Amino acid sequence: MKTNLYKILGVSAVVIMLSQSNLATAREDRAAGIKVPLPLDSAISYSVRNSRHLQLSYAKTAEAVANVHEMKDNRLPEFKVSGSYLRLNSPDVSLKVKLGSSSGGEQTQGSAVKVEQAAYGLANLSLPLFSGFRIKYGIESANYLEKAARYDAENDKEEVVLNTINAYGNLFKSMKTIELIEQSLVQQQQRVTEFSNLEQNGLMARNDLLKARLQQSNIELTLLDAQNNYNIACINMGLMLGIKDPASFVADSNAFAIPAESGNANQWEEIALKNRKDLSAIAYRKAASGAYIKSIKGEYYPGLAVTGGYIAADVPNLLTLTNALNLGIGLQYNMSSLWKTGAKLDVAKARLHQLEANEGMMTDQLHLQINQTYENYLLSMCKIEVYAKAIEQATENYRISRNKYENNLVTTTDLLEADIAQLQSRLNFAFAKVDAAIAYKKLQQTAGVLTEAAGLFK
Repeated sequence: MKTNLYKILGVSAVVIMLSQSNLATAREDRAAGIKVPLPLDSAISYSVRNSRHLQLSYAKTAEAVANVHEMKDNRLPEFKVSGSYLRLNSPDVSLKVKLGSSSGGEQTQGSAVKVEQAAYGLANLSLPLFSGFRIKYGIESANYLEKAARYDAENDKEEVVLNTINAYGNLFKSMKTIELIEQSLVQQQQRVTEFSNLEQNGLMARNDLLKARLQQSNIELTLLDAQNNYNIACINMGLMLGIKDPASFVADSNAFAIPAESGNANQWEEIALKNRKDLSAIAYRKAASGAYIKSIKGEYYPGLAVTGGYIAADVPNLLTLTNALNLGIGLQYNMSSLWKTGAKLDVAKARLHQLEANEGMMTDQLHLQINQTYENYLLSMCKIEVYAKAIEQATENYRISRNKYENNLVTTTDLLEADIAQLQSRLNFAFAKVDAAIAYKKLQQTAGVLTEAAGLFK
């Protein structure tokens, strides 16, 4: 695991965090302000590897695989061995078989024989030849359910990847917020110093200085909130990566590239119909249900099997039986299936109808989801253009307000409001680019192609 960290992240600090023997060092690194670069692809890989939800999905897949093996084992012969040792209460024994005597005459063995114990052993072998297709369709149904379980796991992986991207986006947003607020705080500190000099020289009212100091305090409080949000985002990201010890991560701004061409809603819906894992899973469950119905119908047919066995017995003073081998063909038919199987078929058919109804509902829901996510993506792209213009307008407004303030045409309050508006426009623009990239990832996830886009083919 440590070798993979070196290859994927390329920094020894991550190895230190993941090593249980160096947890104290990791805490010292965070206390010292050391931050670990975290590429998005590495975050996705580790979150997929350590997701509890996916571990549960994989366990369900393993259960489905084992169920297939169990169904296939029904084709193998049944071999049973049993034996008993009995103590008897001196029963009355009367054999009707004539036994030869030592003098050459014949005698009948009667109650003179004393039997107090008995022992016997049985070995039975049965190989099914025909079971009314129950074994065949049972295996077929189990195979379909296995494929459905695998698609369920793939669908869960899509959700885990999207959750990781959302968490990564929140991490980047918190970093960007801190960066912009720190820049604004530096400017505000310079303004307070400038206003203090003017106030000391009697060129500014103390009230204006207090307004500047109040805004500086507000920005400092905002910075504290931003740093707290960053710490929480790091903790959340660490949990997704499987790191419970505190760590500070640096998100890559290049991870939020937006494609130049995104197609249209109809194209995305066609992609979704071909690639949605939940639709594939329910299709296989329908096929499994159909095979199960055929398996139930097999109960109307008799079962045919090759049988063989061995019997050995020992009753002291009475009987010794060895080498009693038998071989034959057995036919079995459960007469109650004539009036019980119909109800089982009705239940199985009702479940198949439920799956068909669910499939139709999922198809309708897919149409709605694709259009919603596509419209949200278009909205996010439009917001980028609007916020880009807002930055230009806010910057120009601050420049004009600054010039007017220097010429005593606007108040200090107007200048400070223009400064805050400029900061807010920069934050909105940075957030809009991240939101647009995440909206596109959400569109990919809705279409069922997010893991392929993230390079996770297994």
